[in-house]
Amino acid sequence: MLTSLSIKNYALIDNLQVDFNNGFSIITGETGAGKSILLGGLSLILGKRADLSSLKDASQKCIIEAVFNIEDYKLQSLFKSEDFDYESHTIIRREILPSGKSRAFVNDSPVNLSSLQLLGERLIDIHSQHQTLQLTNDSFQFQIIDALANNEDSLNKYQIELKVYKSLQKELNELLVFQSEAIKEHDYNTFLLKELVEANLVDGELESLEEEYDTLNNIESIKERLSEAYHLLSDEQIGALATLTSLKNTFQKLSNMSFKYEDIFNRVNSSLIEMDDVFLEVSSFQENLDADPNRLEVVDSKLKTLNDLLQKHVASNISELIEIKNQLEEKVAVTENLDDDIAKKQQDIIIQTEKLNTIALSIHNSRIEAIPSLKQQLEAVLSELGMANAQFNIGVTLLESFMFNGKDELQFLFSANKGGNFNELKKAASGGELSRIMLAIKSILAKYIQLPTIMFDEIDTGVSGEISNKMGDIMLQMSKSMQVFSITHLPQIAAKGHSHFKVYKEDVDNVTQTNLIKLNYDERVVEISQMLGGIEMSSSAIAHAKELLN
Repeated sequence: MLTSLSIKNYALIDNLQVDFNNGFSIITGETGAGKSILLGGLSLILGKRADLSSLKDASQKCIIEAVFNIEDYKLQSLFKSEDFDYESHTIIRREILPSGKSRAFVNDSPVNLSSLQLLGERLIDIHSQHQTLQLTNDSFQFQIIDALANNEDSLNKYQIELKVYKSLQKELNELLVFQSEAIKEHDYNTFLLKELVEANLVDGELESLEEEYDTLNNIESIKERLSEAYHLLSDEQIGALATLTSLKNTFQKLSNMSFKYEDIFNRVNSSLIEMDDVFLEVSSFQENLDADPNRLEVVDSKLKTLNDLLQKHVASNISELIEIKNQLEEKVAVTENLDDDIAKKQQDIIIQTEKLNTIALSIHNSRIEAIPSLKQQLEAVLSELGMANAQFNIGVTLLESFMFNGKDELQFLFSANKGGNFNELKKAASGGELSRIMLAIKSILAKYIQLPTIMFDEIDTGVSGEISNKMGDIMLQMSKSMQVFSITHLPQIAAKGHSHFKVYKEDVDNVTQTNLIKLNYDERVVEISQMLGGIEMSSSAIAHAKELLN
């Protein structure tokens, strides 16, 4: 419920502060006193776009602040999804700066307008005659039926499963699109993969092959150099081995003569052993070095293949080619497995469709069961409101397609006259009739769901005193379970309120201002008597006002 409202520097309002109670509150005032200004300020709290022309003093900012008690509204999930700080007594503040910029806050945390609008819809329903067009909307008509059918849990479950269904449909479409594109690339990718697989790639092989190629390609030169090395090592006259052997023998004799030559002997001996190993390796190289034109051709061919692949795939080494091969294997495998993936996704959709159909059928059946009660209650309330011949023809037909709230097509037809033809509400009901139908619907909904604070803005325009009395009774009855405001010109309704507020204009320092005050009993008597008989109150008008109040 709305517990307090503060408006500063807005239109004709300089500084207004008012507290509200639960129950049925009346707002009255002469035409032009500023009731629309009050509603305009309240609309800003609910997320309406701001206008710089709204500032009373263009050099100062406009501040509108409202406090709501939301303990019974079950809004924790909305606060969480919109990242609001939840407080049972929530403060919404709207500021319009002289620059024209607008800011909004929920519990002192800045919020955007779209989020504020979502919250505002759950806090206050400002209902005026032109808003009765909502009645002609299928979505609103379904809300009415679903409230009586107690479909909230089923609809929540349905929407969760519908989200899964749509996600599966999207994934299937993406797979089908991917398949159509992948088929075009599949043959090419398979060809590239085959080339890489046939190349039998081994990391580091390129360097090994290049070394082998250099050896095979220069074998005669290598043989010549090895032969020369062999001769330098083994020649009996000048060979390194013979020379080192003689040197070793010389220092062995010297070391026998003196200890100081032993170190040189050991070093010469080590050199001889090392040179002997070198000689053995050179001999081995010579024995194993044979010209092999066939192997040279094989190595040359393999090197050409690898270099061609490196160039084709813009790779710098075999390791990168192996990675490219792995990626191609994945692409080819994915393409080849697409049929299985698509079939599985289609099966998932079939299962999900069965789930949705089960929930949708349950929703459909509960709607069918609720419609007779809705029809009976609507016609009974409208009969009290002077529409004794009002009749409704309401039905739902189960369709094939899934919609956001089930699979039903709704027929919500109305006839205002006995024997008249049934037609859509927007075609069959006048503006005044729509207002009464909306009031009847809201009064019925109040029995089944927790409605937000509702503000009826002159919904009683153009109705008789007797009907207005019934309208007042209905709003009073609604106020037992919710907070109800009525902006009215009719004394019969004004007298039924638990609280009565008056909007009025006054001149302060030659500046017109709009104000709002709460009336006490005596002030209510005066206000209602003036609504009955004009400014010049007669004793009968005062008596009538007291009678209405009592």
